[in-house]
Amino acid sequence: MDEKVKVKELESVVVRFSGDSGDGMQLAGTLFSNLSAELGNEIITFPDYPAEIRAPHGTLSGVSGFQIQVGARKVYTPGDKADVLVAMNPAALKVNAQFLKPDTVTIIDTDAFQAEDLEKALFKTNDPFKELGLTSLQVVAAPITHLCRESLDGIADSKQAFRSRNIFALGLVCWLFDRPMYILEKLLTEKFEMKPDILQANLLVLQAGFNYGYNTHLDVSTYRIETVSHRKGFYTDVNGNKATAYGLIAASEKAGLPLFLGSYPITPATDIMQELTARKELGIKVMQTEDEIAGICTAIGASFAGSLAATSTSGPGLALKSEAIGLAVMAEIPLVIIDVQRSGPSTGMPTKSEQTDLAQALYGRNGESPAVVMAAISPTDCFDSAFWASKIALEHMTPVILLTDGYIANGSSAWRIPDMEEYPEIKPPYASPEQKDGWTPYLRNPENDVRYWAVPGTEGLMHRIGGLEKDAQTSAISTDPDNHQKMVCLRQSKIDKIANDIPEQEVLGDREADTLVVGWGGAFGHLYEAVEGVRKAGKKVAFAHFRFISPLPKNAEEILRKYKKVVVVEQNSGQFAGYLRSKIDGFNPYQFNRIKGQPFVVARLAEEIIKIVDK
Repeated sequence: MDEKVKVKELESVVVRFSGDSGDGMQLAGTLFSNLSAELGNEIITFPDYPAEIRAPHGTLSGVSGFQIQVGARKVYTPGDKADVLVAMNPAALKVNAQFLKPDTVTIIDTDAFQAEDLEKALFKTNDPFKELGLTSLQVVAAPITHLCRESLDGIADSKQAFRSRNIFALGLVCWLFDRPMYILEKLLTEKFEMKPDILQANLLVLQAGFNYGYNTHLDVSTYRIETVSHRKGFYTDVNGNKATAYGLIAASEKAGLPLFLGSYPITPATDIMQELTARKELGIKVMQTEDEIAGICTAIGASFAGSLAATSTSGPGLALKSEAIGLAVMAEIPLVIIDVQRSGPSTGMPTKSEQTDLAQALYGRNGESPAVVMAAISPTDCFDSAFWASKIALEHMTPVILLTDGYIANGSSAWRIPDMEEYPEIKPPYASPEQKDGWTPYLRNPENDVRYWAVPGTEGLMHRIGGLEKDAQTSAISTDPDNHQKMVCLRQSKIDKIANDIPEQEVLGDREADTLVVGWGGAFGHLYEAVEGVRKAGKKVAFAHFRFISPLPKNAEEILRKYKKVVVVEQNSGQFAGYLRSKIDGFNPYQFNRIKGQPFVVARLAEEIIKIVDK
């Protein structure tokens, strides 16, 4: 690194790659994330896809982004605003102007900032920075397209050179952070080992980008981020969808049951199905069905036959699965339903993230149809949440709806591969041979109201279950009103008693505070950082973030009644706040709600929390 270059030593830094959906921004961001993770940094990523499959080149609607926060300490969000922005065209600059600091280092490809490019991005002048009021940025204006062609002259055609611009920009970013090239060279080799010509081109362009920064003596800030001291173990970069798939696999191993997934492709949940499909060597069976209804029905059949069964979807698919979930509730069959939430209603904004399916998960079925509802809180927590969802489903003979969302499903962070000896056993309530005499399928354990599980084919335990109400004693079809009341209460009681087997709710922050911030699901990182910011500002505030929603942890009511002021923060119109009101008499919290399809802004959250603390 040139000694004249200004070096900033920071605890964390935010980098955003942005360009057209065909510019390879997701690849460049992922490579930089993996590089940072291998060097021992904490990372949280946020891929931000456009809804259009391929919008017209250079237009605002086609901008694709990938943001990453790299830390020398634990980081919980991809950051509010970027320290470094790669903007491959004027549209990327305009869309991301709101995410920039006054002195953000901004790398642009001047070859893509010509008059026609500015016009496509709806600029009215030939000075986009002045037009956007971005006059204090540290701009690196490089002819990236031209330099890629020069680097690959005689080696690759102009089309390949154009496609390599993302890797040139990545090399320039690596110069800004003084990152070693050998790790990226290894990562590129692993990705393109079957395409040697593309690999050679990318390696040459990567080095050219690094050399451009090194040799041009750019008058911009560079950054130094120290590594973090981690607990010993094997680490990898994992996104929420992959972690969810791994959690299901771990649960099937712990339970000693084959894993079956019946699903239909839907954004942003499809990666779960793709990951499990790639694990055939573990005996996993995946069926891609013709629609959402068939997907869950195949899973119900697999569960009835004795498998750990799951189905994955998003909000529109959860609606289609609702009748079959009711069947699993009535038949009392273990089933894991994973809903990767996205913006709605209807098709909504398929690539954007919200927390708007909670009410659907809690109530979206006919009749009294109680099911367990959980919500993962981070990309890596998707592993633990999927494991817990499987354990609860199998041990309590119930469908479990696990809510994740597009933000944590596509986002990634550094993950320590867990030691499975640290995880509890999974013991389904199998019927015993001693129960053959007088066996009925709705015979229950009186301690938790869970029915015993007789896998079809078990000698002496023939039975029939289904969607029609059954007699509590004989399990024959029944329309008796008193029996129906009893069975409705038993099915609800079974769910309520699960609170005895899940962890109690934790409270972070200042226990003696008067104000409690409450959240759930994938908003954890933003809320945690906001609460910590409020505490650093000298305000006392506590924080409770819920993973278990139905049933709530045993101590939830005690916690929520303890504080004078409770503010429930969520990316919907107040679904969790309304649910808590229905469960706790007289509970009336403050609310902060945003439904923009984007993660919360930490600074904005902190402002709102301080207002409530000071009331």
